[in-house]
Amino acid sequence: MDAMRCTYCGGVGLEPGFVEDAGEGARGYARWIAGPLERGLFGGAKRLGRPRRRIEAYRCPHCGHLELFATESV
Repeated sequence: MDAMRCTYCGGVGLEPGFVEDAGEGARGYARWIAGPLERGLFGGAKRLGRPRRRIEAYRCPHCGHLELFATESV
């Protein structure tokens, strides 16, 4: 990660981390879901049949900007 540069300030050495999802029934980490947000009958997001990917997050130690990447399928 030493070679990664912040797209906001150009800082080098982004520190790895993750975005936590602590909601009810959560797996503990956030996921990226393909397609626009659509709400179901009870207000929750429609997710059935949509591809999901784990989100990796990197924080710039200089300005605090977060860089997010949707990586492997989950």
